[in-house]
Amino acid sequence: MKLPRSANRRRRRLGSCAALAAVALTLGGCSVAGASATETITVAIVANPQMKDAISLQDNFRKAHPAVNVRFVTLPENEARAKITASVATGGGEFDVVMISNYETQMWAKNGWITDLQPYAEKTSGYDPDDFIPTIKDALSYQGDLYSVPFYGESSFVAYRKDLFEKAGLTMPAHPSWDDLKSFAAKLDDKKNDFAGVCLRGLAGWGEVMAPLDTMINTYGGQWFDEDWNAKLNSPQVESAVNDYVSLLKDYGQPGAATSGYGDCITRYSQGKAAMWYDATAMVSSVEDPQSSKVAGQTAYAPAPVKDTASAGWLYSWSLAIPKTSQHKDAAWDFVSWMTDKDYIKLVGNQIGWERVPPGSRQSTYRIPQYAEVAKAYAGPTLDAMNNASQANSMVQKVPYSGLQFVGIPEFQDLGTQVAQQISAAVAGQKSVKDALEQAQQYAQVVADSYKSGANEAEAGK
Repeated sequence: MKLPRSANRRRRRLGSCAALAAVALTLGGCSVAGASATETITVAIVANPQMKDAISLQDNFRKAHPAVNVRFVTLPENEARAKITASVATGGGEFDVVMISNYETQMWAKNGWITDLQPYAEKTSGYDPDDFIPTIKDALSYQGDLYSVPFYGESSFVAYRKDLFEKAGLTMPAHPSWDDLKSFAAKLDDKKNDFAGVCLRGLAGWGEVMAPLDTMINTYGGQWFDEDWNAKLNSPQVESAVNDYVSLLKDYGQPGAATSGYGDCITRYSQGKAAMWYDATAMVSSVEDPQSSKVAGQTAYAPAPVKDTASAGWLYSWSLAIPKTSQHKDAAWDFVSWMTDKDYIKLVGNQIGWERVPPGSRQSTYRIPQYAEVAKAYAGPTLDAMNNASQANSMVQKVPYSGLQFVGIPEFQDLGTQVAQQISAAVAGQKSVKDALEQAQQYAQVVADSYKSGANEAEAGK
C-alpha cells in the first residue's frame, strides 16, 4: 500500500526545512520556496503522567518537524472520553489526533471514523509496527490493519509494600485471591495515621471504578449479559463481587473512596499512604520514579487477585488515532509516529528517567539494558499479565461480547457510566449494593433487549 502523494511531497518539504534550519528555523516553523505554510494540529489526550511527559518533550518533536505546530487539549479521563467520542462520532473535525483505546478502535474503524494507519506505519522508516506487543497490536487492528497505535499498553496487577509485608510477617501468594487481599488489608490498615490497607478506584466512570471491579465480577463468575443477551447484573455472582469490593473499600480503603480514581491512587500509593493497590500495570512509571515516589524500590508486584479463575487481569491500551475528518493527516502522522516510536522510548529514558518509560507497547522496550535494570521488579509481571489477559483465562461464564474490563458494544460508554454511578453511590454509602445493582440491571436490560433481535449483534465485537 502506498501513502498519498501529498505524504511524499510533505516529507520532501520537511527535509528541505531541516536542511535550512540553521538560517530559516523559527519557533513557528520554517518556510521555503514552494512550501505550504506551517501546519497546526490539535491533539486531544488524557491528562495522565505519561502524557504529561510527552508534552514536556515537545522541543524534540519541533526540532524534527519544524513545520508542525502542536496544540494540546488535555482533560481528565472521563471528560476526555466524552469530548473525544462526541467529536469523532459527529464528525466535528476539531481534533487531528485523538487518544483512544482498544475499546473504541475496532468499532470506530468499522464505522469509518478513523484513518487506517497501516500504510503510514509500513512506509515510515524504522517505525517497525511488528515490534508492538502482539495482544496489544491485535486489539488495535481491524481487518488486519492498525487503526490506532499504542502509546502504552497495560494489564492489571497488585502493587504491595514488600517492606511492610516483611515487617508484619506476611507473604503475598504467587497467585493471590480477593480473600487474601482482604486479610492483608485488615492487618495493615491504620486509619488513625491516614494509612489505607488497600487503594482501589471508587470514582464513577466506566474507565474508573468499573475497570478493576469488572475483573472481580469476571473471576467471581459474573457477567454483564449471558449468551442470549439477558442482563445479569443482579445475579448472585455479581452481587457477591460488588459486595466484597464495596466492603473492602469501606473497611480498609482510602478516605473519600467514592471520588477516588486512578490519579488519586497513584498519588496516595506513591506517597506511602497505602499498603496495596490493585490497578493498571502502567502504574510503575509513577510508583518507581525516585524523583516523585516515596516508595520507589519498596514495591513488589503480584498477579491480579482471583476467585474462580486462573487469572483476572485486563488488557488495555491508550493509543493514538487520526480522525477521518482531519485536514492535516500527514502532519498528524508525523506526531503520532514520533510519540509511539522506539526512539521516543529512549528519549524518555535518557531525558526524564527510565522509570518513566511508557510500558507495555513495544517488545523491544524490554530489551533495552537500562530499562531492563530499573524494571526488573515489574517487567516480568507486566508481560505475564498482558499475555494472560484473555476471556478464556479470566472468565467463568461465556459471554456474547468482547472485553474484560469493558463490554465491547457502542452502548457501553453510556451504560458503563450509568452503572458506575450506581456503584460509586454504594461506595459512598448512599444506597445499598442490592439497590444499586437493581437499578443497574434495569439500565442493562434496555441495552440487552436491542441485541436479542440480532440486529446489533455484529457490533458486539464477535
